[in-house]
Amino acid sequence: MNLKLTYKKILIALIVVFVGIAGISFTQDYFEISKNLDIFNSLYRELNVAYVDDTKPGQLMKTGIDAMLGSLDPYTIYYPENEIEDYRFMMTGEYGGIGAIVNDIDGKIIIADPYEGFTAFKVGLRAGDQVIGVNGNNVVGKRSDEITNLLKGQAGTSVKLKVLKVGQTNPVELNLVREEIKTKSVPYSGILSNNQTGYIKLNAFTENCSNEVKEALVSLKGKGCKNLILDLRGNPGGLLHEAVNIVNLFVEKGVEVVFTKGKVAEWDKTYLSVNNPIDTQIPLIVLVDEYSASASEIVSGALQDLDRAVILGQRTYGKGLVQQTKDLIYNAKVKITVAKYYIPSGRCVQALDYRNKDEEGRVEKVPDSLITAFKTRDGRIVYDGAGVMPDIKTEHEKYGLVVLALVNKYYVFNYATKYCMNHKDIGSVKDFKLKDEDYQDFLESIKGKDFAYKTKSEIEFEDLKKQAIDEKYYDNIKTEFEALSNRFAENKKADLSKYKESIKHYLEEEIVGRYYFQTGRIEYALRSDNEIAKAIELLTDENKVKSILTVIDKPTKRFNTNKRF
Repeated sequence: MNLKLTYKKILIALIVVFVGIAGISFTQDYFEISKNLDIFNSLYRELNVAYVDDTKPGQLMKTGIDAMLGSLDPYTIYYPENEIEDYRFMMTGEYGGIGAIVNDIDGKIIIADPYEGFTAFKVGLRAGDQVIGVNGNNVVGKRSDEITNLLKGQAGTSVKLKVLKVGQTNPVELNLVREEIKTKSVPYSGILSNNQTGYIKLNAFTENCSNEVKEALVSLKGKGCKNLILDLRGNPGGLLHEAVNIVNLFVEKGVEVVFTKGKVAEWDKTYLSVNNPIDTQIPLIVLVDEYSASASEIVSGALQDLDRAVILGQRTYGKGLVQQTKDLIYNAKVKITVAKYYIPSGRCVQALDYRNKDEEGRVEKVPDSLITAFKTRDGRIVYDGAGVMPDIKTEHEKYGLVVLALVNKYYVFNYATKYCMNHKDIGSVKDFKLKDEDYQDFLESIKGKDFAYKTKSEIEFEDLKKQAIDEKYYDNIKTEFEALSNRFAENKKADLSKYKESIKHYLEEEIVGRYYFQTGRIEYALRSDNEIAKAIELLTDENKVKSILTVIDKPTKRFNTNKRF
């Protein structure tokens, strides 16, 4: 391609971005923008002409744009044309592809999780199968991210895979037709073991997810559920209007759910519940954790502010910002942070202040001195500036570092593959349990394998040793250091026994996933979920939920008078 034409196209793209930003800027400093665009254009031209090596113009420009946007906040993002499928998946849960997760395991490209009912699953691909060729190209030695774009593509198009199936030595060739892959926002819903509590797991706020939640709720009520758990743990958020619609399922029509305010008046918007609710009375608990963000915080925060649900878990992420996507030329897009949102009490849950960074560019949390108290509809005290604080706080179950090491090194995954080769079925999810002899077999499979890890105490011990050497004290206490180092090693050897139940839990979940796929994984996890058990305990006694949501001395005003701004 003509280099001058390339410069011109890239310059036009940048002008669209900059002018779009300038158009909503109060400074209206067009000269400053024009001057810096000229500087950038001349620098970019000289760099490409004179630099000693090939600069790969597209990649270089992407790096520059990412750095520019990254200086603002992590949510203002540029999507070039070749990443639009990823963007579409994030917004809709849909993409064109074969319907499988692939991972790099032991230097091989391995099918990690085929989506039940989609192309990869229908042609017989299963977890543990190795991809060695794509469309006649040998991919042995490549990384999974290098072949992702080869597997994705427009629905209806074909892709040919060469696969080494688990337990086989001769590869097979499979012809797959890509299809529109739609991952469910609600991967699971059902009645829990006490036969009266409904459970809905919501993974993301993609397009139409509120209808998925609605359908699940109506179905559960039809099965006789008397109370409900909505699980937003690990949910990173998504579309704001879907969050509003989900809140609307549980609150009366005409209630303000969220308000947004930006630099430009067009982003000052109030979002009301506009539909007839499904159930405004059913006792409701919402589960959250530190990975529940954005739209998850709108739902949990609004239901808390409206005294409609008890929030249980850990403090949420603290993302109180709203993004809007703008189309650019050449099928690119830019997602820009345009506003903050405020839930019914008037609080914003944004935890980090991206306007104020220290000298090294680090973002500081909103200081405690600026945290403000607000009141829920019935007068309970809640706070802004640091996510949504649960009404009932719980602690994560502690797993030893040995567990994480075994999972991250794929030893758990590999043993599940081996186990499935030797077991045609495992019975029901609720009854499956790994035998002690199976656990011993697992220990044999990792004998001599590397799954090294360092505990915090080891890291501090090594720092102390370095300090002692620097200060010339080490020679006098070398014996004590060596003895303590040996004790650390002995204790870590015992971790495989100490954390046996935790390791078995991960093994069992991975094995269940091979037979019952995503649904089975969730059903298995519910068996030993302490927060689910706590929620069921609360819901069993309606008075407990009511007491949490009740204030003895109710305020004369419904909401905080210093609402929003």
